[in-house]
Amino acid sequence: MRISIRHETAYTYAVPASRAIEVLRLSPRGHDGQFVLDWRIDVDRDCRLDQSSDPFGNTVHTFTAEGPLEGLTIVAEGQIETSDTNGIVTGQIERFPAQVFLRDTTLTTANAAICEFADGIATRTAGGAPLEVMHALMAAIRERLRFDVDATDTGTSAIEAFGIGHGVCQDFAHIFIAAVRHLGIPARYVSGYLCRRDYIQQEAGHAWAEALIPDLGWVGFDPANGISPTDAYVRAAIGLDYLGAAPIRGVRYGGRGESLAVHVHVADITRGR
Repeated sequence: MRISIRHETAYTYAVPASRAIEVLRLSPRGHDGQFVLDWRIDVDRDCRLDQSSDPFGNTVHTFTAEGPLEGLTIVAEGQIETSDTNGIVTGQIERFPAQVFLRDTTLTTANAAICEFADGIATRTAGGAPLEVMHALMAAIRERLRFDVDATDTGTSAIEAFGIGHGVCQDFAHIFIAAVRHLGIPARYVSGYLCRRDYIQQEAGHAWAEALIPDLGWVGFDPANGISPTDAYVRAAIGLDYLGAAPIRGVRYGGRGESLAVHVHVADITRGR
């Protein structure tokens, strides 16, 4: 599948800011099943965009925009060629040993309720291979939680989202990661994009998780949709949780009354479709 992506993030300030420093993880990397045809990032300010790589191997761009800033717009866009690998991720350098992805974080710590939930799934699939347990856990999370864009924010933890039973794809992924790590299987957070033919204009990117399955390697699981990633998915960044793979993080100096608008356009432009 050939996927066209345009991700626009626009900040406006009621009182101009004196400076903004931004860190971007908006650039997909190539691996088996994902080839970057072209990609670029534009900022509507006169600033230098520096590129580097973080400890997880994500492509990172940073910049400082000097004010006064009444607004700031960041656009990432390009085309990605994908193929269906049944959710298995290969062909990408892994910088950390698997044990790193067993670490708890503030957003992915499991409490007694999540542990009991994960143990119950594992018990019901007793004798099943780890892959079977992961699929059962993914399905159970999707059944238990209701998708709700107003229930949580980027600082909501897995414990909080599981407790209220509502959330967005980020929350589904955090709960899955917390449960999987409790079961002793390395897991990580993935940010990226999902191409949906019925929903080209989107208000945000997408998020899911990956677990390390014996004899298969890293395999993706999207509990928000109840499937493993297909060729409709584009991986952009990975981390222990949202904070390590957030598309944009930054700090503003001065200014007041910040508002944010995000517009994501993801379309299948494969020839003949």
